[in-house]
Amino acid sequence: MSLETQVMDQMKDAMKSKNEPLLRGLRAIKAEIIKAKTEPGANGEINADTEIKLLQKLVKSRKDSLEIYQTQNRPDLAAKESEEIAVIEKFLPQQMSAEELEAALKAIIAETGAAGAKDMGKVMGVASKQLAGKAEGKAISAAVKTLLG
Repeated sequence: MSLETQVMDQMKDAMKSKNEPLLRGLRAIKAEIIKAKTEPGANGEINADTEIKLLQKLVKSRKDSLEIYQTQNRPDLAAKESEEIAVIEKFLPQQMSAEELEAALKAIIAETGAAGAKDMGKVMGVASKQLAGKAEGKAISAAVKTLLG
């Protein structure tokens, strides 16, 4: 079942149950799907990788907003962002733990033959492709920096 179908089904349920936070999050996902489908070259279709990137972008933007609202002491707006993050993250694949991420990166480092910080770009290129959707880019970058020292 495609992401769009799942979102539409859950939107109907959210409207019936008058679940406003769920409905807000689902509407945000639907809007991004429509925008992605209408971009030049998309031909009205998006694949699973694009869906994951789209969801990650939504979560990242909301986390950034959440941070701003918290620093500006706006708990009302921060709560809304937190609710939407929870809804959007339900559609993302399970994120890797720190230990799983470190093990995967050690394997990639061995595979690429990276020796130091100068090889970070090489490792990040492979890691970003292999771990797409399973770990955030910031987490991957920080772990690679630590491992390459």
